[in-house]
Amino acid sequence: MSSNSVDPRIEQWFETHAITEVECLVTDMTGGLKGKIMPAGKYLRGGRPRLPDSVFIQTVTGGYPDDDDLKFWNFAELDMQLMADPDALYLVPWAAEPTAQIIHDCTYMSGEPVEISPRHVLRRVLALYAERGWEPVIAPEMEFFLVKTNTDADYPLEPPVGRSGRKENGRQSYSIDAVNEFDPLFEEMYDFCEQQGLNLDTLIHEEGAGQMEVNFLHGDPLKLADQIVMFKRTLRETALRHGMYATFMAKPMANEPGSAMHLHHSLKRQGEERNLFADEDGPSRMFLHFIGGLQRYLPAAMPFFAPNINSWRRLHRSEHSGSAPTNAEWGYDNRTVGLRVPVSDSANMRVENRLPGADANPYLAMAASLACGYLGMLEQAEPRPPLVGYSSHERHDLPDDVIPALDMLAESGPLMNVLGERFVRSYLAVKRAEHAAYFNVISSWEREHLLLRV
Repeated sequence: MSSNSVDPRIEQWFETHAITEVECLVTDMTGGLKGKIMPAGKYLRGGRPRLPDSVFIQTVTGGYPDDDDLKFWNFAELDMQLMADPDALYLVPWAAEPTAQIIHDCTYMSGEPVEISPRHVLRRVLALYAERGWEPVIAPEMEFFLVKTNTDADYPLEPPVGRSGRKENGRQSYSIDAVNEFDPLFEEMYDFCEQQGLNLDTLIHEEGAGQMEVNFLHGDPLKLADQIVMFKRTLRETALRHGMYATFMAKPMANEPGSAMHLHHSLKRQGEERNLFADEDGPSRMFLHFIGGLQRYLPAAMPFFAPNINSWRRLHRSEHSGSAPTNAEWGYDNRTVGLRVPVSDSANMRVENRLPGADANPYLAMAASLACGYLGMLEQAEPRPPLVGYSSHERHDLPDDVIPALDMLAESGPLMNVLGERFVRSYLAVKRAEHAAYFNVISSWEREHLLLRV
């Protein structure tokens, strides 16, 4: 097979599905999809489309960090090859013609991996686990809001109108009727997800008006990160087809709770099914060390769980914050802490990291969470005693804003070693540039309260 040949499995898949067009996808720092669209025949002949590696340092506003923040960067903007993953082939079920969407890994022309690719960062962490014969298992939970279409960025978001012709007023946690208001949308969403092979489990109504949660079946972190990226795209497309928006903003509405991406973690040995987080008489030492690592390193890893300015609004403790955690305490069946251990038998012993927002890049959130636990197991970190009862609003052991969080990450040598120094420094540069862009915007609150009063 020549250097530009396409994997035979991809050729066969194209033939089976009569593919005529291909969307070649990579995920940037923010979790957005970038890439190229080309005819299927050209893709099969050419094999490896190219993009500049600068796509990974573009900010959410479309800008780039200042040169002073990129002294470590290669200004040549090297070409990178997009390497199709045969395990990441998906149909585009809403396309008029048979279309494939393929998630790609990235390498330079030399064959070296692109260290700042978020997918590579997760692969890097998983390789560290594999070196020790460990296989992490993750089960994500994705929260999101359905909202009325909004074309004016200065206008607050509102819940959408359902089948009854009325919009949802007030919170209807776990209400079946509130979910049924959007049955046509969710039926089409599930159809689209099934055609793509996305392993969705349950759907529930969450705390906020128009807020829902979809749970994924547990499995391999890389595959699940891929599926979350595909699910976000699918849900947004489905919502548009039904005259509304779906948003994964961490805090889209001021008086409603925020949206999270909860990550349930367990661990097994490669080739075995036994859960390494449990012994015959309860939690194993590995489990406790994993939690100890989360507690030790989560504060520095917060920029991956709260990546945007808006992310911190979800974590700000107020009457509208819902059950969003503000600490890295742990406890059994306790939703007021950052690290919850659900009631389960030994086969399902796990810890739920409740800190990531729904706006987090799934590759980076999983990589960072697994990195914290990995360091804890290596260092045999002892966790603090589990918290019993309610975690008060005053219990804070996490940074409370963007800049302190970025400073803590910049000073964490162990996390930088595990995630990759070039990646972490690139990520810091991107996030500092985004903060600077946000700080240049004068808000409506300032005009309302300061214009004529100061």
